Amino acid sequence: MPSARGIYYAFTDWDGLDPDLSFVGLDNFTDMTGDPDAVRAIWHTLLIAVSITVVQNLVGLLLALGVNSAIKTRNVLRVFLFAPAVITPIVTAYLWRNLLGPDGAVNSALGAVGLDSWQQNWLGDPDLALWAVVGVIVWQFAGYSMVIFLAGLQSVPKEIHEAAAIDGAGPVRRFWSVTRPLLAPAITINLMLSIIGGIKLFDQVYALTGGGPGHATDTISTLIYKNAFTLGEFGYSIALAVVLTVIVAVASTGQYVVLSRNERAAS
Repeated sequence: MPSARGIYYAFTDWDGLDPDLSFVGLDNFTDMTGDPDAVRAIWHTLLIAVSITVVQNLVGLLLALGVNSAIKTRNVLRVFLFAPAVITPIVTAYLWRNLLGPDGAVNSALGAVGLDSWQQNWLGDPDLALWAVVGVIVWQFAGYSMVIFLAGLQSVPKEIHEAAAIDGAGPVRRFWSVTRPLLAPAITINLMLSIIGGIKLFDQVYALTGGGPGHATDTISTLIYKNAFTLGEFGYSIALAVVLTVIVAVASTGQYVVLSRNERAAS
C-alpha cells in the first residue's frame, strides 16, 4: 500500500508540504524526457552500473584466483582484501574525497615519485570525476565479489582439474572449460548484486562529489534527492524514483534470465 501511494504521487504536483495537490497525469514523465539533467543522470547511472559490474567482477575474480592458490599469505590477503567491504560506504567516500583532493595523498604520492604531470583534480574535473567515483566503488567492493568467487572456486572438485591436467589442458584451458562452468552460480550472484548496487548508488556519489562538478556525476538517486529536498519537487522526484525502480527491475530480471539460461546450458 505505501508503494502504491508513492507511485500515485508521481502523477501529481505535490511539493512535499502542501496537502492540496493536483493530478497532472503523465506530465512528470514527459517533463523528464525534456530535462537535460534527468537524461544526463539516467546515462550516468547506466554508465556507472555497467562499469562497476564489469571492472569490479573482473578484479574480484582475479583476486579470488590469486588467494585460492597455495601462497602462504593467502589467509592474510583474504582478510586484507575483504576489509574495505565492511567499512561504511559514507566513511569510505569521505576518506577518498580527501585522498583525491588537489592537495590529497594521491597527488602528493605522484609528485613524490616524479610523476607531477599525472597529478589531477580527480573529483573536480568533469571528465575524470565519474571515473574516480567508479574507482572508489570498485576499490571498496572488489573484495566482496572476491569472497563470492572464492566460495565458488573452493567448491570445484580438485579431481576434475587433475584429470584435465593429465589430458594436457593448460591453466587457461582448465579455467575456461572446467572452472568457469562450475563458477556460474557465483557469477550470477555477483553480476546481480553489482548491477543492482550500481543502479541505485547514492551515498558514495553524494559524499564524494555531490553530483558535481556541475552535473558531471549526477545519478538518478542524487537527482531525486536534489529535486525533492532542495527544489521541493516531490512529484517529479517520485516519478524519477519510479523510473529508477523500473530500470532496476528490467536489468535484474533480464540479467537473471540470461545467466540462468547459461547456467543450465553449462550444467
